[in-house]
Amino acid sequence: MAAARRTAKGVWDRFSASDPGLLRLMAGLRTVGAILLALAVLALLGTSVTHLVAGAMTAMVATFAIQEKEVRGQAVTLLLGVPVALAAISLGALLNSRVVAGDVFFVLLIFGAVYSRRFGDRGTALGLIGFQVYFVSLFVNAEASALPGLFLTLAVAFAASAVVRFAVVPETPERTLQRLREAFRARLAQLIAHQIELLDAGTDDVDDVLDALRRSTARLHEAALMIQGRLEEGTRDAAAAALLQRRVADAEIAAERLGVLLLNARSAERVDTLTLHLPDASAMPPRAKIAEDAGTALRRDLNALHLLVVRLVPDDRGTALPYVRNRLLGYREEQGLPKGPPAVQDCFRAVGEAARAILGLRLAVDGSRDEEYDTPEAARSREEFEAEEISFSGGAEEDEEERTGLRRPTTRAAVQVSVGSALAIVGGEFLSTQRWYWAVLTCWVVFLNTASTGEIVVKGYRRLVGTVLGVVAGVALAGAVGNHTWIAFALVLLCVFGMFFTAPLSYAMMSFFVTAMLGLLYTLLNTYSLDVLVLRIEETALGAACGIIAAVLVLPVRTSHRTDEELGTVLARLRDVVSAAVAQLSGGPAVDLVDLARDLDTALDDLRSSTKPLTHPIAPLRARRQTARYVVALLETCAYHARSLAATAELVPSSKSVAADARLALAGRRITHNIDLIAAQVRDEEPDGAIESGASIAAMLDSGRHEVLRTGSVAFRVLRHLQRLDEGIVGLARPLGVPLAGREEKAAAAAKS
Repeated sequence: MAAARRTAKGVWDRFSASDPGLLRLMAGLRTVGAILLALAVLALLGTSVTHLVAGAMTAMVATFAIQEKEVRGQAVTLLLGVPVALAAISLGALLNSRVVAGDVFFVLLIFGAVYSRRFGDRGTALGLIGFQVYFVSLFVNAEASALPGLFLTLAVAFAASAVVRFAVVPETPERTLQRLREAFRARLAQLIAHQIELLDAGTDDVDDVLDALRRSTARLHEAALMIQGRLEEGTRDAAAAALLQRRVADAEIAAERLGVLLLNARSAERVDTLTLHLPDASAMPPRAKIAEDAGTALRRDLNALHLLVVRLVPDDRGTALPYVRNRLLGYREEQGLPKGPPAVQDCFRAVGEAARAILGLRLAVDGSRDEEYDTPEAARSREEFEAEEISFSGGAEEDEEERTGLRRPTTRAAVQVSVGSALAIVGGEFLSTQRWYWAVLTCWVVFLNTASTGEIVVKGYRRLVGTVLGVVAGVALAGAVGNHTWIAFALVLLCVFGMFFTAPLSYAMMSFFVTAMLGLLYTLLNTYSLDVLVLRIEETALGAACGIIAAVLVLPVRTSHRTDEELGTVLARLRDVVSAAVAQLSGGPAVDLVDLARDLDTALDDLRSSTKPLTHPIAPLRARRQTARYVVALLETCAYHARSLAATAELVPSSKSVAADARLALAGRRITHNIDLIAAQVRDEEPDGAIESGASIAAMLDSGRHEVLRTGSVAFRVLRHLQRLDEGIVGLARPLGVPLAGREEKAAAAAKS
């Protein structure tokens, strides 16, 4: 029985790690539940199949359109959505026979729905409800005489959505944050498990394990960012949110650093941290021989660390876990440190740092529960956490420049999608006077959550691919269902769940499920035919083409322009983190480094998103694709070292083992100077100077270099992160066209020769 429970928990942990916070699962269940309840009530009322279809589509819209985090805000938006939906269905029915007036109103509705996104989640939801319900009226061919029945159908659909949202599958910020914390724990356990595999992997298995390690590191980072996005609503106050944010960042950095040091220990030569980040990285250097005793001890301690993560729950009691934790914490202060090569001993120290981070995370989530078992090392760690909490103070956020007029993204997108929709209406009427709205829907969808022409092109391509595959599935499902109405509705629900569960992962898969669902809905409405599904492909292609034409010709935002903007933001955030961390390590005043690091991570995620059109397989410029990947990979490496520097600098005010060193300011000035030069080049300004490089960071310090490198892991860690940052920034200069200093150019020429 115990083995079965452990197996079940392991399976659940893997699923939880694949869906952080179960957000996709909850979205799918909530939408399917709302549709089921609406169908059940409407069936009891004896409504027609047409009204059942309208009710199912409206319940789906009323559920997925609302994305606000607070329950009260969700309720208000859902209530406001009722009159918006009633007005949309009424106008759709009244304008059904007036072609010109209906088309003009539809374009105006599209403009208003997109423009309303500037008013936040509520404006976005109400605009989406208005557009989609008007689309429902076109889909079921609503007429004025059917409005009373449609009003009842919409009321039932919204009521069903409310019941499922607030009673059956409730969604509160606190519950979401709790599930995200559990997902973070599961992903942290996965990462440590892959690190154990790396330690034991043979030469033939290294590449596969390294890929798994890279994916686990990225997934842990994703979960950390998702937690940070939910902190303010899911915690009792701003101080608790800041504390949890700090502890999550500490745990992420400690686990990431442990993986890097394990790579170092596995290699005959030091492995650069690019191995963790670069796509298509070369195979790791050959495995080094690790002393058997040291390898056994390291494997034992990694398993112990994994146990601490797996048992990171408040109901654990007894002395076993505190004993394991205390032993690992002692490694931070060289207490009981196993013998072995320096690279392996660095791993033991990193295990101690990870154990400390896990302790801090547990204290932030559940409070202090087992301090009676503390050793002096564990007690000092608790004191450091308390001192950090007392000294913490949040910084004021900078106000970003407010864009106005056509420079505002929502206004520009509203104009673009309106022009594209007008083209889609005209072209769609030539293809079909009855189902032209599919072209308009595609044009609308490709503009959602996109910010550049390249993103629109890629999204249109994915929708077309998903639609073609969905048509094939729709033909098969429609033939299998025949006239069995409730079997068709059951398959529709499966398609709806698949649509919402896969939406964040693959837009093509979501389009596949949408098109397969439409084939079933057409079957229910007795309007199914192969010609209809082929027309769906044609209208989709037309809508995507109209959207791309509008994006290219009307107020275009070039992909390169957007990526340059995001790259400039990342460089600015990187400079902020590096300068503040080095200043604090040099004896300067304490600042909120965790908040600065979070801003860097957010900016880097935005840059990744903006470069996807450049790195997509359909992108025609191969050299540009490789350059974009290389730049993003270097920035990811620089961000890792900047976060690690920030985490170390955070210890300076409260730790007895981390002391400030004024000599580090010189290295910090060189790195920030180089970042400024690269940022100027990105802004199309003439760089004031050339990239400075040459002597290593350790050599830049005064006498006593060897003493610094031998005094302890903290001093060496700071120098190593600064050195890697310096190398990463110099590496960025070449693909971005920033001039290098003369001596560097000579050295590069000599290396080539």
